[in-house]
Amino acid sequence: MAPPNRSGRVAVLGSSLQRSKPNPYPSKARSAMVRRAVLAILVVVALAMLTISFRSPTSGVLHDAQSYGASALRPFEVAATRVARPFRDGYNYVTSLTSAKSELKKYKKMAQDYRAEALRNAAAAQQNDDLQALLRYESGPRYPQDYRAVNTAVISFPSGPFAQQLVIDVGTKQGVRLNTPIVSADGLVGRVTNPGRSTSVVTLLTDPDSAVPARDLKTHVSGLIRHGQGGTLILDRVAKNQVVNKGDWIVTRGTVDRRYPDEYPYGIPIGRVISVGTSDIASFLTVQIQPLAQLDSLDSVAALIPTKHRSHP
Repeated sequence: MAPPNRSGRVAVLGSSLQRSKPNPYPSKARSAMVRRAVLAILVVVALAMLTISFRSPTSGVLHDAQSYGASALRPFEVAATRVARPFRDGYNYVTSLTSAKSELKKYKKMAQDYRAEALRNAAAAQQNDDLQALLRYESGPRYPQDYRAVNTAVISFPSGPFAQQLVIDVGTKQGVRLNTPIVSADGLVGRVTNPGRSTSVVTLLTDPDSAVPARDLKTHVSGLIRHGQGGTLILDRVAKNQVVNKGDWIVTRGTVDRRYPDEYPYGIPIGRVISVGTSDIASFLTVQIQPLAQLDSLDSVAALIPTKHRSHP
């Protein structure tokens, strides 16, 4: 006979073994469905709001709500604008500064190019003027006979205040020799003292070792052109009893004795007398000459090459 509490125990056991009803959808699938549903609702609401906004009159509940919303958000918009303004201004400043520097560099390069081109044109024009003047001199009555001119450019000027030499762009290939006279369109420049194959060194009239036989074109007084003070020349070895006047033209003397031909042909202009003085202790007149050739700003010169053979004893 079963104990009186058996049925109760079976009932309890039966109830503990009862299984729960299975979930029809997993949790992940349910979350995805919820998100899709929310997205669909938001899209529908947005479309509805846009439709109502476009179709509603300019005044109404919706527009009032929009106005209240804009008014409520206005302080945040102003604050955001004020916060962003320094960054925006800084960005604009850096951008404009970079652009300005780039433009300035470009304009400086253009200005340098234009200036260089202008200088080249000016130099070419000056050189052309000098060459034209040389051609007029070579075809004029002052040009020495039995000589031909080799026109050339000055490629190097004196390297210091005490240097009295320059370099020309011709040499022995063009017939230049030692002591070849060098002239400009204005007058005598000097002579070649170191001829090279393609270039030559010219010693100027103002060199302390230079001595050129010369004469007064008006009074026929002869002397030696030597270095003077302040970029001038002097007509040395002129006796006190001879006459030289201020303003007289001085030219090369040329050959006096055929046994001793002069390196400089007769009649090349040298300069003009600017003062004549005497001294009790000096044996000669002090005749100061202003050279005609602009010795410190030469661009084009000519080498005088003899066309006839010259013999020396």
